[in-house]
Amino acid sequence: MKPPQTVPITFFKRKPGTEPAITVTPGAAQQIRAAAKGSDSESLALRIAARRDADGAIDYRMGFDNARKGDLALDSAGIELVVAEADADLLDGMTLDYVELEPGDFRFIFINPNDASPAPAPPDAAAGRGA
Repeated sequence: MKPPQTVPITFFKRKPGTEPAITVTPGAAQQIRAAAKGSDSESLALRIAARRDADGAIDYRMGFDNARKGDLALDSAGIELVVAEADADLLDGMTLDYVELEPGDFRFIFINPNDASPAPAPPDAAAGRGA
């Protein structure tokens, strides 16, 4: 099996004192670290992907992955994130949080000014590799 290709990645450049393109809350960061450790993915970044559906809502995916050519990378709350350059505009200004939606039902949610409504992540998000 051929090892994955290592490529340089581009980092978001922001003016000092401005918010990062994606904010990870402390609760989400804690859960992401636990998921990475539990899936042996501690050396990988968290990839967040987005696409707009026909109805205008944004569909989100996330998982642990290596950076690829053309990816944008950033850090929020100590979590390394990678985003495909094509997804950057949809994700700009988004917050990733981890909340209890109903008693005992904890999930990641995406709070995004570019989306009409926050969406919970799929139940297995950040539990394994790939987006």
